[in-house]
Amino acid sequence: MKVLKFGGTSVGSAERMKKVAELISNDEQKIVVLSAMSGTTNSLLEIADYFYKNNVDGALEHIIALENKYFDVIEELYQTEKKKSEAKDILKSHFDYLRSFANAVFTLFEEKAVVAQGELLSTNLFQLYLEEIGENSILLPALDFMRLDKNGEPDTEYIKMHLLELLKANPGFKIYLTQGFICRNCYGEIDNLQRGGSDYTASLIGAAVEAEEIQIWTDIDGLHNNDPRYVKNTKAIPMLNFEEAAELAYFGAKILHPTCILPAKLANIPVRLLNTLQPEAPGTLISTQINKGKIEAVAAKDGITAIKIKSGRMLLAYGFLRKVFEIFESYKTPIDMITTSEVGVSVTIDNTKYLEEIVNDLKKLGTVSVDKDMVIVCVVGDLFYENVGFQAQIVEALKDIPIRMISYGGSNYNISFLIKKEDKGKALNALSDALFN
Repeated sequence: MKVLKFGGTSVGSAERMKKVAELISNDEQKIVVLSAMSGTTNSLLEIADYFYKNNVDGALEHIIALENKYFDVIEELYQTEKKKSEAKDILKSHFDYLRSFANAVFTLFEEKAVVAQGELLSTNLFQLYLEEIGENSILLPALDFMRLDKNGEPDTEYIKMHLLELLKANPGFKIYLTQGFICRNCYGEIDNLQRGGSDYTASLIGAAVEAEEIQIWTDIDGLHNNDPRYVKNTKAIPMLNFEEAAELAYFGAKILHPTCILPAKLANIPVRLLNTLQPEAPGTLISTQINKGKIEAVAAKDGITAIKIKSGRMLLAYGFLRKVFEIFESYKTPIDMITTSEVGVSVTIDNTKYLEEIVNDLKKLGTVSVDKDMVIVCVVGDLFYENVGFQAQIVEALKDIPIRMISYGGSNYNISFLIKKEDKGKALNALSDALFN
């Protein structure tokens, strides 16, 4: 069995939904995970914001606008009046539910219930369309098996047990449809997976059913070897190792969230990234395999702040780094890169919410300097240190660009450089010329 996930743009219109139906219409048994239609989640968050602000009229106005968009989808998606009528009944149910919050106390719990309507709408409407075209399909509600534990992490044992029970109770279907992103928490309340959203759902389901393959369908034909917004003629990477894919996702490849494929990795299930608009394209296959000695891609992460702490007390001292890290931990601020010398340490962060407080505390340890609006450029591939020569090749490519920090050795798959924001485009093109052209 395969697990196929289709993102918001893949089901963003009636035409796109019909295309997805064509893609899944074959004899293979599969679980299909759908996101909300593109734009819906943002609209629902806006509606929730109006409810938070106790602006009921504003919320109701946006509910009507969103409802009208869905009415247009219904008219285009279904051929028979019977299915159009059933779809309108579904629409009425969900939008009446949204209107019911006008008379309720609105908190974070209500917001999550509001946002969940996007995935519930897309899957209910899509299932109705599959019925109309005669597909052998059934909708398995994610809220019946997708659950978080008390720490807010997916309860994998619960998910596996309840999903397998649902599949066993509903045998013989070719397509099992479900929602991405949404779930319940350990108290049974509607919640969501946050990180990676629907991709995370697909990965968790794939691991639970021991799938043959997990397919992530988007509007891009796989992970590219550089950022197409800055570099011309980038190419999709045919194959990546799980570690390489995680590095690329973390350092700027928006097609994939860095943590969402972890369940697939742990279960050794390959993940394939495919393009709904170009289904014939091979995409990118992510697995445990690796191309030995090959540099695969370049990526960049914006909005980086570098913090340097210099102190004579660090010389030959133990415990200094622990004190530095404890300050970041106390403000729940993760560190991206770190470099050290005998009398100093430089780190980078991308969350500056508590920057002022962090700097004030670090000043108790030494002299602190801050550089804002920086960019981390990373080169990803099989960069094991015994593969001699790649370091020189990469550094040579960046010989005309000022480099604030270099980080290598924490991973066999990544070497990172901290540069100024204005040098990003030049660096990405220089690396492409040196490594791929």
